[in-house]
Amino acid sequence: MRIKLLKLAHARSGDKGDTANIGLIALREEYYPILVREVTAERVREHFKGICRGGVERFELPNLCALNFLLHESLGGGGTVSLMTDAQGKTFSTALLRMEIEIPDDEARALGLLES
Repeated sequence: MRIKLLKLAHARSGDKGDTANIGLIALREEYYPILVREVTAERVREHFKGICRGGVERFELPNLCALNFLLHESLGGGGTVSLMTDAQGKTFSTALLRMEIEIPDDEARALGLLES
């Protein structure tokens, strides 16, 4: 089944210069392994294609059931010089939560994400 990250996590985002920073936090501890498996740096870079002009780094925070992503060269130079509408990357979290991932039906059912 295809599912939006919104069903599995919440997120926060901001900036450091020209780098957007997105924290993706599992809504339930049992969702964290799915996030680790499915939400790779490569998939995030593809999701932000056309916005992220640099590399994407992913950091795992298992004690928080969270992932942190750095999207380099994504903010048009940063908040003090950029003419972008969202030069601080505040909407990047919402954009990431719209990303869809594929979960096997049996796994989705076991987690209560799919009706029997």
